[in-house]
Amino acid sequence: MKYFSQTFILLSFLLASQLSSGQFTQQDTLRGSITQGRKAWNVLKYDITVKPDFQNKTIEGKVTIIYRFSKKLSYDILAKILKGEYNMQIDLQQPLIIDSIIWNEPIWIGSHSKIKREGNRPGKAKFKREGNVAFVSLWAEADLEDSIIIFYHGKPRQAINPPWDGGWIWKKDEKGNPWMSVACQGLGASVWYPCKDHQSDEPDNGASLTIVAPDTLTAVGNGRLTNKKNNNDGTTSWTWEVKSPINNYNIIPYIGKYATWHDEYNGEKGKLDLDYWVLDYNLEKAMKQFGRDVKPMLQCFENWFGPYPFYEDGYKLVESPHLGMEHQSAVAYGNKYMNGYLGRDLSGSGWGKDWDYIIVHESGHEWFGNNITTNDIADMWVHEGFTDYSEPLFVECKYGKNAADAYCQGLRRNINNDKPVIGPYGVNKEGSGDMYAKGANLLHTIRQIIGDEKFREILRGLNKDLYHKTTTSKEVEAYFSKKSGRDLSRIFDQYLRTTKIPVLEYKINGRDIQYRWVNVVPGFSMPVKITEGDKERWIKPTTQWQKSILQAGATGFLPDRNFYIEVKKI
Repeated sequence: MKYFSQTFILLSFLLASQLSSGQFTQQDTLRGSITQGRKAWNVLKYDITVKPDFQNKTIEGKVTIIYRFSKKLSYDILAKILKGEYNMQIDLQQPLIIDSIIWNEPIWIGSHSKIKREGNRPGKAKFKREGNVAFVSLWAEADLEDSIIIFYHGKPRQAINPPWDGGWIWKKDEKGNPWMSVACQGLGASVWYPCKDHQSDEPDNGASLTIVAPDTLTAVGNGRLTNKKNNNDGTTSWTWEVKSPINNYNIIPYIGKYATWHDEYNGEKGKLDLDYWVLDYNLEKAMKQFGRDVKPMLQCFENWFGPYPFYEDGYKLVESPHLGMEHQSAVAYGNKYMNGYLGRDLSGSGWGKDWDYIIVHESGHEWFGNNITTNDIADMWVHEGFTDYSEPLFVECKYGKNAADAYCQGLRRNINNDKPVIGPYGVNKEGSGDMYAKGANLLHTIRQIIGDEKFREILRGLNKDLYHKTTTSKEVEAYFSKKSGRDLSRIFDQYLRTTKIPVLEYKINGRDIQYRWVNVVPGFSMPVKITEGDKERWIKPTTQWQKSILQAGATGFLPDRNFYIEVKKI
């Protein structure tokens, strides 16, 4: 079940100091923490209906949230629930307006009998807005399914520079047709629909999205098309559904003048449906670009990560009015049918020019980010570091190991070491953008230590053991240590929680050589492969000077460049 019930420590010393200094606000805490209004209940499913008005840049809609209160509730929360005084936190970002909230009849399941709710009849629920949050007063029974329906409308925040600046996207294609979508990672799905906007609670039973669009356009959503209805008023309702748990920010509508085609891939779990939706005038070049890269990418990633995680929902690429995003089973594509990243090789190595970066990177998120999701975006390196490393793995599948090594090493030019990769917890704040390239090079370094076979086994094991689950960086780190049989904790601490790059100092006197680690966390001890002359061997530096004898004929040593370290001769 994709639900994180462990309570976050909201007032850690760091967070308290940040709140007192004004860096974070109470709204940040409400957005990023498991609050009292969130921790007692678990989302089972979202049923979303949205109708955008392109001319006025407004939307109206309704969302049914099916949920269940926990079996084990604290006495104070249980007392509030039984009195109809529990304030369920529902997130909807201003300036969107909640019109009403209807509390439904309960959904009776299992052996439970129908219980009379004296004085708490289903109907309109009371709620109070507090910034971007609504607190809804409800009565409920533990371990029974219930639902509320939220009606809302308004002018949602507009994305000015998506996907980096989130919100609703109102755009026209090259032929002047309306083209609409949303990008909201980090900002949150509550920028356009009411939900429990926290990554730790994904709907166990998936979500449905009904998009009411003009008859002249096509509406595409996540998963599979389950219904298409002509409303006889110039609009058509398109209903899409995913069966798998899904991140809130991944549920996305696409509305445009789309053309489509279907293909199939024979993967590790059998037939995988491939569907592509692109602007009609881009059909020919899309078929060429997607046809070249998608199947080799899937084959490569299934080999390294395990089966594609959403066979039941299929795989789609949807042309989007922004560069791209990892929207589960409906990946956003906006790379303009160019190779590289809008024509550029981000590694500078020359190995990133002949394949479509957005297809590879955003699809890699289906394993890391969508299948495996972090509870808090402070740990977002688990999404981005692993997915950034999917790029050199694709290069390796396509061009070989040496090319992949060069590509990954080249990504280091994008590392700033400005702040730690892991951000502050509980306030919806990610860490450094180094989570991409530095995260990838951390993984590449660890791969050298534990070996290719064990590394691949761990990647596949993560996607199997954390299948459709949420997690933490600490859990992923511990998994690597346990499965590799090595204590990697100090290595993770070094690269994720500091900005310091390990420095290998050495000095040579004749054939005597000494070496040690500096600029490292306490207890850091990472083995390194070195080349002396024409021979390779491993050394095990610590923070204390270690002694060794150079190989005959060697005048120095050269550490393997696949380790993300600095080297200094004294």
